[in-house]
Amino acid sequence: MEDVCEGKDFSFAQQEEKILELWDEIKAFETQLAKTENLPEYIFYDGPPFATGLPHYGHILAGTIKDIVTRYQSMTGHHVTRRFGWDCHGVPVEHEIDVKLGIKSRSDVLEMGIGKYNEECRSIVTRYVKEWEMVVKRTGRWIDFENGYKTMDLGYMESVWWVFAELHRKGLVYRGFKLKIGLWQMHLMCSYLFQGFDLYFWELELVRVMPYSTGLKTPLSNFEANLNYKEVPDPEIMVTFPIVDDPHNAYFVAWTTTPWTLPSNLALCVNAKFVYVKVTNKVTGSTYVVSESRMSQLPKEKLKTESKPNGDVTDSKNAKPKSKGSNSNKSSTDDNSYEVLEKLPGASLVGQKYIPLFDYFQEFSDVAFKVVADNYVTDDSGTGIVHCAPAFGEDDYRVCLENRIIEKGPDLIVAVDDDGCFTERVYDFKGRYVKEADKDIINAQKGRLLKQGNFTHSYPFCWRSETPLIYRAVPSWFVRVEKIKDQLLENNKKTYWVPDFVKEKRFHNWLENARDWAVSRSRFWGTPLPVWMSDDGKEMRVISSIEELEKESGEKVTDLHRHKIDHLTIPSKHGNGVLRRVDDVFDCWFESGAMPYAYIHYPFENKELFETNFPGNFVAEGLDQTRGWFYTLMVLSTALFGKPAFQNLICNGLVLAEDGKKMSKRLKNYPAPSEILNEYGADALRLYIVNSPVVRAEPLRFKKEGVFGMIRDVFLPWYNAYRFLVQNAKRLEIEGFGVFTPLDKSALKNSSNVLDQWINSATQHLVHFVRQEMNAYRLYTVVPQLLKFLDDLTNIYVRFNRKRLKGRTGEEDCKIALSTLYHVLLTSCKAMAPLTPFFTEV
Repeated sequence: MEDVCEGKDFSFAQQEEKILELWDEIKAFETQLAKTENLPEYIFYDGPPFATGLPHYGHILAGTIKDIVTRYQSMTGHHVTRRFGWDCHGVPVEHEIDVKLGIKSRSDVLEMGIGKYNEECRSIVTRYVKEWEMVVKRTGRWIDFENGYKTMDLGYMESVWWVFAELHRKGLVYRGFKLKIGLWQMHLMCSYLFQGFDLYFWELELVRVMPYSTGLKTPLSNFEANLNYKEVPDPEIMVTFPIVDDPHNAYFVAWTTTPWTLPSNLALCVNAKFVYVKVTNKVTGSTYVVSESRMSQLPKEKLKTESKPNGDVTDSKNAKPKSKGSNSNKSSTDDNSYEVLEKLPGASLVGQKYIPLFDYFQEFSDVAFKVVADNYVTDDSGTGIVHCAPAFGEDDYRVCLENRIIEKGPDLIVAVDDDGCFTERVYDFKGRYVKEADKDIINAQKGRLLKQGNFTHSYPFCWRSETPLIYRAVPSWFVRVEKIKDQLLENNKKTYWVPDFVKEKRFHNWLENARDWAVSRSRFWGTPLPVWMSDDGKEMRVISSIEELEKESGEKVTDLHRHKIDHLTIPSKHGNGVLRRVDDVFDCWFESGAMPYAYIHYPFENKELFETNFPGNFVAEGLDQTRGWFYTLMVLSTALFGKPAFQNLICNGLVLAEDGKKMSKRLKNYPAPSEILNEYGADALRLYIVNSPVVRAEPLRFKKEGVFGMIRDVFLPWYNAYRFLVQNAKRLEIEGFGVFTPLDKSALKNSSNVLDQWINSATQHLVHFVRQEMNAYRLYTVVPQLLKFLDDLTNIYVRFNRKRLKGRTGEEDCKIALSTLYHVLLTSCKAMAPLTPFFTEV
């Protein structure tokens, strides 16, 4: 045994650097994989991060959990392939290039050229790969970077095409087209189902109103829209709509926090079950119609206030902005300010016409600018009357469609372009960004503004560009999630989660309220949708492989990105000329959700490997992935195979700064990972993480002192026990008893020393406990048990056995005690090796 220094002089971090060199020298990870090659497979899916940013504590946390579990499974008789993955596509990458090149609109990309733009994107996706590899390696994680997968790899993209084609074959994909099937179209449908991906249909587009990022210029899925809510102030206004042919010249009063939608107003919506009142302002003489329960929200009039006959309050611009909760039920009117002329059931208002605020949609006058009714109107805010702009609200669209104000089809006028700016339809504000135009739209009410203020509320922002989302009618490709909702809920029951409340509550509730998933993006850098369509939209083909595309197009294909295949055409089978690829690319969440199949190029390769080992054994990511990767994995596996994608899952919480705030480079409110690793080492960081609430999906306030606590409470006592063993083994050698050779464990069973028997029992209990808890994926219970064991070892066994260990009770008894200590330390190291891989190599 080599000499060992005192604990206060021993650097755990420096020792870890030596261990890393040893692992490289003996190819430890590669050797482990080779030696376990013929053992049963344990399938681990590693969610791909973006390589466009540097790794942070959140990545280290997830990587540590993954490494502990996969090391343990390798040690207990499994072959565990671990390949690092990279998420290379999508709006996060495009957004960086847009900022770098000053790209402001879609037309800028087209002018630049999609090929040049995509190659710019390709150039940055592996920018930080070396930094990632260095940090991941330094934290002790064993994973294969050399054979890692990338979502931009040709094989990966081809498997994504296969996934989409399978979903389409199963009838789980639509682009908002509703098929009108006559007898001969039904015949073609049967031909499509059984002979290929060829479909002929009448065009009738069903527009979906979706969350839309003006910063990224693309629609987002519902779960993406829920990722980034912020408390923000928005304008709140009440505007008046003169009722046509009303005997009292009354006005409907509607309330909105999105003034930019008012130019597209086509209807007003009431609740048929509510009671409405027609009231006259005693000061101005103006007459209004609002819900009876919201009458208190009408503005308070003072005698000195001058008002115009049409109801505009000239004093309104001097009103103080409202704070959060301004639109509450607290009365803002004097009891005597208004006289109630009559009470009206909501149903009686349906069909009444009104004069719109703007003239941009006058051609719709015959069917629009009337009152409709729906139960989505509530009386907990506003006036009980909602203004409807069908292109910018889900309920607005539905209600206007049901009341035949608009029709299903491609003719819905969306007066806002892809950049979030008004089109020439709204000529007074053409080219203006909608949110910036709010103030001018309010000022353009031409005497129809009744009340204005500010309203602080929770509003969705784009999770990448940090721009406010708007709702906008966008044609998109969808997966029919609602159709398989029951299967999703059943498959969720078949999975095991730690902690289980995330599965039973958060994830279950998300699945229960799942909506059809928008999987396409009107962008450039991504896996293109494998859909070719005729110019008249009546013929479509979904391609499932490179071989099929080469056969159909007659061209060799070596890259599936847009600029490499958009020019390829497919001859029509029905005399419609040629079919061209649709512009859209896949949402990067669809690509990552296809990871279990695409990273091994299934079904084109590894067919047996996949089919005999699906669902996978284990995944682990953060709590936010309940609406992200966990969700997309579950949706695609259920849709494709009727199974969950994984069997076991560990869900971690967020790592926050010590003050409870989000870690911020700008605020410098946390120590850099390199600082912690260089000062305390990776083992201490690993134990600190898994011994915290963060592995139970709760937040962790990261404290540097907490990492040091692991050195003080775990590694120093453990090391000192090892040092005590080495010192006394050396003493035996110096005293002429020869090199210490530990007695066989079987011989130690006969030890008559009760402390030997006790510490052996405690060690076996530790082993049993670690196995039990690791098999149950409860990592957070292991460290407390280790602390108890080390306390027993150092403060009881070593302390009360000092005479024996130092040879004062005879050579034979000394060897028994030292051998017992040796085997206890060795066994505890083996048990803890998955959690503390560096120290247990010592």
